[in-house]
Amino acid sequence: MDLGLKDKRVVITGGTRGIGRAAARLFAQEGARVAITYNSSADEAGKAVEELGGPDRAMAVPYELRDPASIEAALRAVEEQFGGVDVLVANALWFTWGASDENGLFEDLPADKWMTRFRANTEGHMLTAQLVVKGMRERGWGRIVLLSSITADYGMAGSEIYSSSKTALHGFARGLMWSRNGVLANVVAPGATLTEHMATIMKDPATRELVEKEIEKTPSGRLSNPDDVARLILFLGSEANGNINGEVIHTAGGR
Repeated sequence: MDLGLKDKRVVITGGTRGIGRAAARLFAQEGARVAITYNSSADEAGKAVEELGGPDRAMAVPYELRDPASIEAALRAVEEQFGGVDVLVANALWFTWGASDENGLFEDLPADKWMTRFRANTEGHMLTAQLVVKGMRERGWGRIVLLSSITADYGMAGSEIYSSSKTALHGFARGLMWSRNGVLANVVAPGATLTEHMATIMKDPATRELVEKEIEKTPSGRLSNPDDVARLILFLGSEANGNINGEVIHTAGGR
C-alpha cells in the first residue's frame, strides 16, 4: 500500500529511542523527510539522523517540553530546513511517575512540582501542535498524532500526574479534530511496551514480576514492542488515513 508519505515533512518529538525512534525509522522508509527532537542525548540523535538517511533526509534538534522558547526554536529550525511540517508525532515525555524522586505518595509532593510536571506534558504538546497546525491548515493537509497511555483510561497506583496529563491530550485531540482543511488529529495509547528502557529495568526481579503479571492480563499474551506501536502511528500520520479523526486507539494487545 502506498501511504503517500514520499517527501512529506515529519516531526517526531522524543525520536532518539523507543517508540519515537521506531516511528522515525518507518516514516523514513516510506520516503518522508524526518526531524527528530532530543532533550539530552545529542550523540544518540546524531546516530539516528544517519540511520534515517543522513542530513539530506533527516535532522535532529534540541527540544525541552518545559521550555516554550526551546519548543519554538526547535520548530523554527525545522521550518527553515524543511520548509514546513506535514506530520507531527508528539511523543516526547517528561516522566512523571510517582509523587517524588522516591516514588512517594501524591499528597507528599509539593504543588509546584506536580504542577510543573503536569504542565510540561500537556502545555508542551499543545504549544508544539499550535505552532504547526496553522501551516497544515493553510496547505490543506496535515496529520497530528499524540502519544498517550492506557493508564489514562484505566489508571494505576502512583499515576495521578502521569495519567491526568495523558487524559488531557485526549481532550485536546477532540478539539483539534475540528481543524478541518484536511487536518486529522488522533491519539495512540500504548500499554507497557518493550522498549530499551523496559528491557533495562526488567533486570530487576521485582519489575520483571510486575511485567509478567501485565502479560497475564493481556489477551494477546504478550506486550507490544516499539514497532507494533510505530506502525499505527505511521498509518494515522499518512494519506492512507483518509478520515480517522479524534480517536484514542489503544495498542496494548487487547487491554
